[in-house]
Amino acid sequence: QVQLVESGGGSVQAGGSLRLACTASGFPAGANYMGWFRQVPGKEREGVAVYLPGGASTMYADSVKGRFTISQDNSKKTIYLQMDQLTPEDTATSSCAATRKLLLRPTALRADQFAHWGQGVLVTVSS
Repeated sequence: QVQLVESGGGSVQAGGSLRLACTASGFPAGANYMGWFRQVPGKEREGVAVYLPGGASTMYADSVKGRFTISQDNSKKTIYLQMDQLTPEDTATSSCAATRKLLLRPTALRADQFAHWGQGVLVTVSS
């Protein structure tokens, strides 16, 4: 059974940092692409950062470029999201996601490209 488990959410003041982690299990052999999304109540889920086919290629939402960094530890089947220079606008429930679909850059940050989701962790940034 495919499972994604996030950790690392919490509360921080503006300008601070948090690191999220997502560990995957139960995936069949083969390529899987993973990424991070976030959602606030009343708004659509937003793609934040994803890995693209080709190994270490990544893609970020414009709103987080230069502040967030996605990384992975394949030995631990874990991806991370380092979030720096946080602002109150970053307050959201953050979730990791995975797909076996070959991601293409124009649509890679769309939630409908991903089949598996974690339960989400809350990130709260106060001013």
